Amino acid sequence: MDKNIIEKYNVAGPRYTSYPTVPFWRNDQLNENEWLKTIQKNYSFFKSSDISVYIHLPYCESLCTFCGCHKRITKNHSVEKPYIDALIKEWKLYIDNLPFSPIIREMHFGGGTPTFFKADELIRLVSTIFNANQINSDFVELSFEAHPNNTTNDHLTKLFHFGFRRLSLGIQDYSPVVQKAIHRIQSFEQVKKVHESAKKIGYKSISHDLVFGLPKQTLNDIIDTVTKTIELKPDRISLYSYAHVPWIKGTGQRGYDESDLPKSEEKRALYETAKTMLESSGYMEIGMDHFALAHDDLAIAFNAKNLHRNFMGYTTQKTDLMIGLGMSSISDSWFGFAQNEKTVEAYINQIEKGIIPIFRGHILSDLDVEIRAYILDLMCHFKMTFDQNSKFKEVHERIKNQLQEMVDDGLVTIENNTVSVTSIGIPFVRNCCMIFDQDLEPNQKLERMFSQTI
Repeated sequence: MDKNIIEKYNVAGPRYTSYPTVPFWRNDQLNENEWLKTIQKNYSFFKSSDISVYIHLPYCESLCTFCGCHKRITKNHSVEKPYIDALIKEWKLYIDNLPFSPIIREMHFGGGTPTFFKADELIRLVSTIFNANQINSDFVELSFEAHPNNTTNDHLTKLFHFGFRRLSLGIQDYSPVVQKAIHRIQSFEQVKKVHESAKKIGYKSISHDLVFGLPKQTLNDIIDTVTKTIELKPDRISLYSYAHVPWIKGTGQRGYDESDLPKSEEKRALYETAKTMLESSGYMEIGMDHFALAHDDLAIAFNAKNLHRNFMGYTTQKTDLMIGLGMSSISDSWFGFAQNEKTVEAYINQIEKGIIPIFRGHILSDLDVEIRAYILDLMCHFKMTFDQNSKFKEVHERIKNQLQEMVDDGLVTIENNTVSVTSIGIPFVRNCCMIFDQDLEPNQKLERMFSQTI
């Protein structure tokens, strides 16, 4: 990849798991009634009872210094029961207020470390939500994130029996030097043990999360990590760019010096090397930073133009309402966003009062709704078409004019009302989306809001 192009477009920018992006949400005091009205609007518009549910399980026994998630570090497992109790109460608050009886199509456990919790506590949670002891996996996709060091056979067997068929193993990198720098020590042998146990039990889709651009990470490290990953042949691979934002996440990402981080050109070489190795082994690049084998549902959805993206990342389940349970979780009604309280104490306190624990959100304008659809198409399919019935055609023309520089650089094409990202432009899809973003201004300083795009 051209060095000058990398330097030109390696700027701070959003990852667009939502639009508008969180720093530009305009309802810092969003209340429960306002949020519930957007759900009613969703149901009136889409006439669908299908929902996705994301459950945030924040506890970890140790701090990984690369992590940008909301978490609570503790070795005290007595916190499990009261937190699960709160999640169950929050779900009941939604059930009592939803204008329909929800049909859950997708549920995902994120964190934190979901496998910090005992398997029986996780089963107690999902059994209550579904009012069942087992779920037909043909009708709902259940998945969880797992730390290889504390994922037990009890987790794998009991969750599988309930209906879970997909898990994601957090790997990051196998280099001992990198693992020490990010305080995430786990051996390939341990990962292999959990991976092979899950396959033997019957999980149909296992994903490995890798990260490039980590402190002290070299080209040889990424080659070794990808080689070991290919040996296990996970169905999906997430190859994330390390987001270095210590000014947002506090001291957690200060376990190393900025000089330890690969420079932009070096960082891109890590990704391109990994990508070449994965594609040579039969993996298809899906959206941004994701790869899958041809048999996996993610690849099938991408080829069928059915891929969706939300706060859980890329998904095969396109529901127009996502409920987030737990501290810091974000819910999405398509017409609005709501984020829960970001500390365990504040979250549980609101739940005990019988209040959906929202502390901020955003009600989308008509323009917001239109632009988010365009950005979603770009992030999922690398192509979008302007709505010819739109009342915002002046905005369309302004976007086309601003895209011209990316067209001149061979990263984007514009034909009539369709914008397409070229093959060499895919690494810069975030930059393309930034031009559609109506909250951003030319030459706006974004370094204190977002990570670098490359």
